[in-house]
Amino acid sequence: MSNNHVSALQEKEMDVYPSRVHGKPQILQRQDPVVHSEWTPDAPLTQEQSGFYERNGYLSLEGFFDGEELAKYQAEARSLQVTARASKQDEVIREPGGDEVRSVFAVHESHDVFKKLSQHPRLLAIMEYLLGSETYIHQSRINYKPGFTGKEFYWHSDFETWHIEDGMPRMRALSCSIALEDNYSFNGPLMVVPGSHKEFVACIGKTPDNHFKDSLRKQEYGVPDHDNLTRMVKESGIDTPVGKAGSIVLFDCNIMHGSNSNITPMPRSNIFMVYNSVDNKLVSPYSGQRPRPQYIATRDSR
Repeated sequence: MSNNHVSALQEKEMDVYPSRVHGKPQILQRQDPVVHSEWTPDAPLTQEQSGFYERNGYLSLEGFFDGEELAKYQAEARSLQVTARASKQDEVIREPGGDEVRSVFAVHESHDVFKKLSQHPRLLAIMEYLLGSETYIHQSRINYKPGFTGKEFYWHSDFETWHIEDGMPRMRALSCSIALEDNYSFNGPLMVVPGSHKEFVACIGKTPDNHFKDSLRKQEYGVPDHDNLTRMVKESGIDTPVGKAGSIVLFDCNIMHGSNSNITPMPRSNIFMVYNSVDNKLVSPYSGQRPRPQYIATRDSR
C-alpha cells in the first residue's frame, strides 16, 4: 500500500464530521471547543464578551476601527470594486444571473492595505485567544452588496464546506467581518442562529466536481435542510448583529448564517478575514475530490 493511500485512510478515519454521504440529513454534536483558551484578566476580550461568544457563536464589537483606519479600507475597497468590474480573474465572483461584482477573493494577498489589515495586532490578539494558537488566513474576500441589486447569501455553515471541499479537519477557525458601510437591519445584514454552532448539520447530496464555480455565486450543496433549520430557529431565534461602519462581527466557523438581498438604496460591503489555527491546517478534502483553488482556501499556513 502506498504512503499516499495510507495517508488518505488516516485522514478519513479522523473525519468526525461526515457530510454529503448520507441519504438523510443528520445532526452531529460538536466535538471541539468554541473558545480554545482559558480566560484571564489579560485576555483581549472581557470575560462577558468571551462567554457571549462561547454561548452564541458570534460577537459584535462596535467602533473597532477609527475613522482614519476605516477610510483607508473604504477607499481601497471602492477602487477594487471599480477595477473588478472589468477583470477576468477567477478571484472576482459575479452575481447569479448577471455581471455585477458579488465578491473579490484573496484580497489579503493582492492588496497591501488588506494584508496589513489581516495582520492587525488587535485582531490577531483576539484570534489567537479564541483559537488558542497562532493563526493564518484561510480565506479573505470583500462581499459587495450594492443598493437595490445586492443578492442574498443562503443559510449555511462555513465549516461544512471548508471541511468537505477544502479538508479543514476540525472546528478551529472563525470569520471576522468588518463593516465598510453602516449595517442596518434592512439592507441585507448578516443573520445568525445563536447557539447553532454547537450542532453540525450533515447535509445530503454528492458534491459535483468544480462545485465552487457555481457555489460562490449561489450555493445549492452543503446547505441545511428545511426541517433542521426550522427547528434551530424555533429554539434559538435569529440575531442580526448590525453596526456602524468600522464595527466588526466575529463568528464561529460552524454557526448557521446567511443574509437577505438588499433592495434598499443603502449599500452594504464587508471585508471578511477567515482565521484558522496553524494546528488545524488543511488535509485532502473529505469529499475525495480535488482541493478548491488557493485563492479560496489557503493550503500553506506559513
